[in-house]
Amino acid sequence: MATTDGTIGVVTSRSDPPTTTSRTRVSRTLLVSFLGAVVRRMGDWMPIAGVVELMRQAGQDAPGVRTAVFRLKQRGWLESQSRDGVRGYALTERASAVLAEGDEVIWHSRRPAELSDGWCIVHLSVPEAERRKRDQLRTHLAHLGFGNVGTAMWLAPARMRAAAEGAIGELGMDEHAALFVGAYAGSRSLTSLLYESWDLAGIDHSYREFIREHEPLVAAGEAGAAVDPRTAFVRYLRVVDAWRQLPFRDPGLPRELLAEDWSAPAAVECFERLVELLAGPALAHAARYWP
Repeated sequence: MATTDGTIGVVTSRSDPPTTTSRTRVSRTLLVSFLGAVVRRMGDWMPIAGVVELMRQAGQDAPGVRTAVFRLKQRGWLESQSRDGVRGYALTERASAVLAEGDEVIWHSRRPAELSDGWCIVHLSVPEAERRKRDQLRTHLAHLGFGNVGTAMWLAPARMRAAAEGAIGELGMDEHAALFVGAYAGSRSLTSLLYESWDLAGIDHSYREFIREHEPLVAAGEAGAAVDPRTAFVRYLRVVDAWRQLPFRDPGLPRELLAEDWSAPAAVECFERLVELLAGPALAHAARYWP
């Protein structure tokens, strides 16, 4: 799984042996979800002892959590700050900005674009000497939701123009990238083109897997099944962590161009209902570990 700035690299599967490396990676993944879903709602500050305990409840070991915190500090996401004599860390401006941007996608999903708004096309013509930056730009465009429609050509809904301009400018690639916005005028099926340019089948499968795994929790919650605060917290954190990667993979294409049984709306409904059921008791439980 990747965060909005690429902080997280590889996430181990549930069947992986619990080596120190795998535990650290999972701790980092959950910790970023924790920052966005909990810490930002607790004044952008966290007590280190409380975080270690809460993450322990979520199945993480203390050394792995402390290592993850240290690495996020190195990346400029956290800064040491004590409050009322309690050691802790505050989110930096950079972290707060990235998490806020991510919230727009995570909590509000990737809303379908309007077909009438047209498309943003980025064509790259990068010399071999700039190969590293070219690869960085391709990765950045993919994370923004652009699909590859041909040699050195990337496509997204027109609303992604500003984001593309930002990515290009950030890497100083203005002279090597041509950007166009307009309507599709080809005779070939636009739906076929889109399904070849994005792994939409894979994205749809991921949404369906999320629904399959989490619908029982929704059903139990709506049936009034009692859940203690600690369990609610663990479920809430893991639901957010499981969901966080999905909207970023989804380019938010116009709904009329997707398959009739496109599962994103049902997955969004499942996630939002779970958050509604779990967030209150989960955040109340977490607050007990703040001074």
